[in-house]
Amino acid sequence: MGCVFAVFSLITPRFVVVMLWLFTHYLAAAYATWFWPTIGFFVAPTTTIAYAVAKNDLSTRSGAITAAGVLVIVIGVAIDLGLVGGNARSRRRRRAAGE
Repeated sequence: MGCVFAVFSLITPRFVVVMLWLFTHYLAAAYATWFWPTIGFFVAPTTTIAYAVAKNDLSTRSGAITAAGVLVIVIGVAIDLGLVGGNARSRRRRRAAGE
């Protein structure tokens, strides 16, 4: 059951990025090019979504990201690092237990 939860948590942000890309202009409004969302899809999907939210919804009229937007981006980075780092931690724990 733990493996199913881990796979679902890794797939969900990528699924959201694909749905935003296919059915809305939300990512296009936040990013000037297709390059960064594509890299973000593979490397840091939660951060990609967080930046799009910060740029589209939490920015000033001039386009500057507000403090709330920066907080959303930092939370996205922390989630992405937790998804990657949590896997490494569980591998070390399993090795130490002899599994």
